[in-house]
Amino acid sequence: MTDIVEYTQLFVGGRWVEPAGTDTIEVVSPVTEQVVGRVPHAAPADVDRAVAAAREAFDHGPWPRLPMAERIAVVTRIKDALAARHQELAELVTLQNGSPMLFSVRGQALSAVGVFAVALAAAERFTQESERQGTGGPVLVRREPVGVVAAITPWNVPQLTIAGKLAPALLAGCTVILKPSPETPLDALWLAELCAEAGLPEGVLSVLPADRETGAYLVAHPGIDKVAFTGSVGAGKAIMAGAAQNLTRVSLELGGKSAAILLEDADLSVALPAVVGGTCAANSGQACVALTRVLVPDSRYDEVAGALAAAFGALSVGNPADPATVVGPMVTRRQQQRNLDYIRIGQEEGAKLLTGGGVPEGLTTGWYVEPTLFGDVTNDMRIAREEIFGPVVCLIRYGTEDEAVAIANDSDFGLSGAVFSADAERAAAVARRVRTGTITVNGFRLDLAAPFGGYKHSGIGREFGPEGLAAYFEYQTVNLPAPAQA
Repeated sequence: MTDIVEYTQLFVGGRWVEPAGTDTIEVVSPVTEQVVGRVPHAAPADVDRAVAAAREAFDHGPWPRLPMAERIAVVTRIKDALAARHQELAELVTLQNGSPMLFSVRGQALSAVGVFAVALAAAERFTQESERQGTGGPVLVRREPVGVVAAITPWNVPQLTIAGKLAPALLAGCTVILKPSPETPLDALWLAELCAEAGLPEGVLSVLPADRETGAYLVAHPGIDKVAFTGSVGAGKAIMAGAAQNLTRVSLELGGKSAAILLEDADLSVALPAVVGGTCAANSGQACVALTRVLVPDSRYDEVAGALAAAFGALSVGNPADPATVVGPMVTRRQQQRNLDYIRIGQEEGAKLLTGGGVPEGLTTGWYVEPTLFGDVTNDMRIAREEIFGPVVCLIRYGTEDEAVAIANDSDFGLSGAVFSADAERAAAVARRVRTGTITVNGFRLDLAAPFGGYKHSGIGREFGPEGLAAYFEYQTVNLPAPAQA
C-alpha cells in the first residue's frame, strides 16, 4: 500500500454518512513519517447520532431479539471475511502503526480471527435461560444483553482488541459504538465495510475515529449501558470516573509490568526465546503483556545477562514491511521519545546499560528505539515500576524463591508473567503465587480461549473465551410460582 488510504465519511448505525464537522485525522507512517491515511474526526454530534441509532436498534430493533443461531450466522460471516482478507488487514495495520509484518499477520489479523472463532464457539454452547430451585420455590435465571456498548480501543493491537469487544457484544445481542485510537483508525473503518457486507441490521454498529475529548463525551453519554476499554491506566481511571456519572458498567484492560521468573534450574534454551518473544519481539515491545521485568537468581545472573544481551543485540530492527524485521518503529514520535526518556532515567537511577540505549544506527527517519536491556536494576527504580511500552527490559537479581515471588508481586500491575524451571510442577506452583491475570509455565502465551485481564491497576473484568461473552450480559431472576400442594 503506497497511496493514501482515505475515508471521507463516518460509519454511523450501519450507514456511511457525512460527518457533523470538518476536522480530519491524518495517519502518519512510523516508518516514513509521511501521511498515509486520512479519516474524518468524529464530533460530539456524531456521537449523539450513533447513540440514537444504537439505542433505537437495541430497544426496538430485531438484533437483540433474534435467536442466538441467527446472530451466530451473521458474526460467522464477519469472521470468515476477516480470515479471507487477513493479509490485506495485516498490511493495513503495518502501514498505520508499524507492527513488523510477521506480528501483523499472526498477532494482529489472525489473532482477531481467532477471537471471533472462540466467541462463536462459546455462543454455540450458550444457554439463555435455566431453571433452578430457590429457597422459596422455582427460579428462572435469564441472561439478557447488557445494551448499548461503547468499545474504545488502543493503537498497539487494534484488531485484536476490537475483536475482543465486538465479537462477544454482537453475539450477546448488544449494539456497539466503536471508537478506535486516532493513531490507528484505518483498520476500524475497513472492518466496518466487512460488517456491513455481513448483514448487520441498521443501527447495530457505528465506527467513530476521534480523540480523547470525543471519547470522554461518549463514555459519559446517558445512552450508553457499558464501556469496554483497552488502554493506559490513566485513561482507564478517567473513563471509570466518566462512566460513574451514569453508573455505566465498565470493563477495563489496562497496563502491565509483568515479571518473567527464571528459577535456578531454568533451561536457557527454553527461557531465552520466550523472554525475547515476550519482550522486544512482542509488537516491538508495545504490548501490555510484555515481560519487562526479568527476575534471575544471583547464581546465574552473569550467565543470563550475557546471553540475553547478545540475543537482544542480534534482533533485526528496521522496516516492518520486511519479513525479516523483528523490531519495528514506535507508533509515534511521542512514544519514541518516551522510551528514550526512560532509558535516560534508568541510567540516572544507576541501572547498567547492557545493550541498546538509543536510536539504531542508520534509522534516523522513522521512530525507532534499539532493543535495550538494563542490568543491576532494583525493583524500586522507575524503570522497574512504570510501564514504558517499548523494547526496554529490566534484569533484576533475587536470592530465594520467596524473594522472587515477592518482587514479582511488588508492582501496581498484575497482567501477565512467566515462570521457567526444568521442573514444570515446581514452576506451576510458583506461578500460582504470583498475583497476575495470565501467567505461562516455560513459555510466553496469550491464549484466546481463556479469560484475559488483570489484577490491581491492570484492569477490571475479563475478555476472551466464555468469560468474555458472559461480560456482555445482565442476569434477570424470575421467581416462579411454587407448585400447588397435592
